[in-house]
Formats: sequence, C-alpha cells, structure tokens
Amino acid sequence: MCTKSAFPLIRRLAACRTAVTAVEFTILAPLFLSMFLGMVAFGIHLAASHSLQQIAADATRTAIAGLDLAERRALATSFVDANANSYPFIDRDSLAFSVVENPANPNQFTVSVLYDARTLPIWNLMKGLPMPPTEIRRVSTIRVGGL
Repeated sequence: MCTKSAFPLIRRLAACRTAVTAVEFTILAPLFLSMFLGMVAFGIHLAASHSLQQIAADATRTAIAGLDLAERRALATSFVDANANSYPFIDRDSLAFSVVENPANPNQFTVSVLYDARTLPIWNLMKGLPMPPTEIRRVSTIRVGGL
C-alpha cells in the first residue's frame, strides 16, 4: 500500500506503484496471446504447405521410373497411398493429386497436389480473424529421359 504524504494528489499517484504490473499485464496479455496464436496458426499452415511440396516432389521422382503415363500414375498413386500420412500435418483422406503430361513439352510430366487444409487444427485457434487459404496446391514437374 502507498503511504500518505504531504505531496499533492498527482505526485502521490505518480509515486504509487502498487498493482502497476497487474494493470500492464491485463492490457498487454491479450495482444501477446493473439500474436502467439497467429504465429502458431501460420506455422502449422506453412509446415503443411512444405509437406505438400515434398509429397509432390517425392511422387514425381517415384513416377519417373514409369515407362508411360499410366504406369507413372500407378507409381505416384502407390507412393502417395503408402507415404502421405507420414508427412507432418497431412491427412491422406484430404489429399487429391494428378499426374499429367505437360502439353507444352511432351518430354515433361507434372504431379499436382491439392490439399483441403480445413482439417488442420489452426481453424479452431482463432475464430473470426484473417486466416490462410483452406486449400493448398503444389506442383512438381520433371523431365522424362536424359538431358
């Protein structure tokens, strides 16, 4: 408790430090908590995005062993089915992908991955605030054959 003195009221209030920390915490805690939850939410989204890029690249490298487009699709499908759940923040049931030849260059094919990110836990962290997109799309292209 602040002791009474002969100073005017303003000097007494300026000198009194009782509960200042509690007031500052009350003002700043919601701001810091919101910033922390936002960093966690976007970190999870970025980790899922990176995992999808890795899935697309790994499926493309696996599919290159196929002799034709049908065999490449089968190889990519078996790779994704066997390994998609081992990537962080990825649920195989929310993942769609396609293997297509590049129409502009017949010596290349592309694996495209689309993920429904609504299954990520970030949508429960912060309701009503701007969030990243609910769909994440990543693409990987590889050349067929030699140089």
